[in-house]
Amino acid sequence: MAIHEHEVDRRTLFKVGLGGAVAAVVGTELAFPGAAEAAPSAQFPWIIDCDTWGARPPSSPVQITGNTTNKIILHHMAFPNVTDYSRDHAIQLAKDCQDLHMDTNGWADTGQHFTVSRGGYVMEGRHRSLETLDAGEHQVVAAHCPGENGNAIGIENEGTYITETPPHALVDSLVKLCTAVCTQFDLKAWDIFGHWDFRLGTECPGVAFYAEFPMIRARVLNQLRTPKRDIPARRWPDIWRFIDSPVVGVAQYLLNNAGYDLTPDGVFGTDMNTVVADFQTAHGIPVTADATFDLATWEALVPDLGKDAEGLPVQALQTMLVQKGYADTVAVTGEYDHGTMKAVQAMQRLHGLRPNGKVDHSTWCAVVGGSVREAFTAHC
Repeated sequence: MAIHEHEVDRRTLFKVGLGGAVAAVVGTELAFPGAAEAAPSAQFPWIIDCDTWGARPPSSPVQITGNTTNKIILHHMAFPNVTDYSRDHAIQLAKDCQDLHMDTNGWADTGQHFTVSRGGYVMEGRHRSLETLDAGEHQVVAAHCPGENGNAIGIENEGTYITETPPHALVDSLVKLCTAVCTQFDLKAWDIFGHWDFRLGTECPGVAFYAEFPMIRARVLNQLRTPKRDIPARRWPDIWRFIDSPVVGVAQYLLNNAGYDLTPDGVFGTDMNTVVADFQTAHGIPVTADATFDLATWEALVPDLGKDAEGLPVQALQTMLVQKGYADTVAVTGEYDHGTMKAVQAMQRLHGLRPNGKVDHSTWCAVVGGSVREAFTAHC
């Protein structure tokens, strides 16, 4: 990887216009010797490889992680919502993105694995991403999300989606690409997340785009022909000790409510390692590696909330609702007021849950960025 990749912060990226970020990579990294050169894919000929779009060679050897790929993370690029949907524009987009990452950010190569243009063209991002997709074993170490660069396939989507939604052509190609990634890396439709689920201080992938995720996941489920009986009740975001994000802030609020002393700042500090282990032990949960929040940990941590709820759990809930676009009606007060209830009901409708305003485990899962079974049923 390029020197200083891990030193580029999110604010710098927004100034230059790209919604990606990077940190030191976790896990074993296996460097490929020699020059990293892309090649067309026989399996996925619709993906425009690096050589075809004219990518520059990486400034240092591309690395392959020894970790297991366990999710897809979707981004928006914070680029203009152009109306040029041509292939030529898509290729220029790929070049501009690589130039930005290498020349301005000082990275080794394009940060993400794949890029989808507003016209629906799919391009290889970082070299060897297409090769490793073909193999379906270990992914290229990327530079799109701190703590997840060796575990998650990063997909950038051209445009800015705070108030607008992506064009149909982009969504169609994104579904096709996510289906391919899931097939090759043995992932499921519920393993699709957004950047801000695992990154603090970002508006990526955008409120409007994020609201499309239940539909996108359901379309991928259909393409994978996954039986509905196989859909888990809940798939929570698996935050761990290398992640800083608003979801970490929720966990900190809830751990405080359970009697621990943590600052709910979204930063997964070393103080959380022992706290998480102690909480898991106290609840008969096997202690996870790297303080990972697994299903059992989340399910033991989140309390059901009704109309009379108050305190730290309500603050945690309100913090996430503000993040998800309900800042006009929700304030972080710790009181479960009418505005909070209306926002909860809106989230419940989006995810196919009964809009009763009661915050049960499935509502919590949806609010913090996870997937619930009802969302797939509602959108299939």
